[in-house]
Parts: sequence; C-alpha cells; structure tokens
Amino acid sequence: MNIALIAHDAKKELMVQFCIAYCGILSRHRLCATGTTGKLVQEATGLEIQKFLIGSAGGGQQISARIGCDEIDLLLFFRDPLTAKPHEPKDMDMLRLCDMHNIPVATNIATGEVLIHGLERGDLDWRNIVRP
Repeated sequence: MNIALIAHDAKKELMVQFCIAYCGILSRHRLCATGTTGKLVQEATGLEIQKFLIGSAGGGQQISARIGCDEIDLLLFFRDPLTAKPHEPKDMDMLRLCDMHNIPVATNIATGEVLIHGLERGDLDWRNIVRP
C-alpha cells in the first residue's frame, strides 16, 4: 500500500511518536510525506520515506496530485484544528480528493490507530482490487 504522511507543525511530534509506535506495520508499505514531516519521521524511525517539498512550498499539492491519480491508498494527515492555516482551502481540496477516490483518511491519532490496525488485519486490501 502507498501511505502518505502529513502533519501540521503542532502535530509533527505526535506523527513521529505514532510512526515509532507502528514502525513494524509501516515498514511493510511504501511511504511518502511532505518534506519536514518525512524528515522527522525518517530520522526517528529509520523508515524509508519518499519526501516531497515542505508543506508550505507545495508538498501537500504534490501529495494531492498523487491522490488525484489514485496513487495513494491511505492518508495520515494529523491536522491542528485550533490554528487557522493560510493553506486550509488546499487541505480541504486534498480531503475532497480522498472522498472522490475512496481513500481512507485519518486526521487525528484516534482515526490513525483505527486505520493502522485495519491495515494490519488486511481490511484495506480492497484498494488493490479497485485501483486501476
């Protein structure tokens, strides 16, 4: 499975801790991330991660393009709901693309844990069937 990782600044440490906790599961999949998130997770876990630009320089749009081409199977996007972001409309566009392409999304650690356990059980294997 192709898994994308994105975390707003206030959630980057949470993403790192999440990836440390689930390193064994994540290591069996292809990972990509926005630049800073990918760098922090890779340094902490040793996981191989394809890093795009940092979020503010277009990394989110690069991941959105992969979502639009149905090249992402799962999005872990830990968002900070308390701070307004100038790029929030682009974030909403990314989430809309996930809805259009039936891509499971976690926007917080609670849904992240549900999806990661489902991934481990094989609950998301249907993505391999529907992917063109």
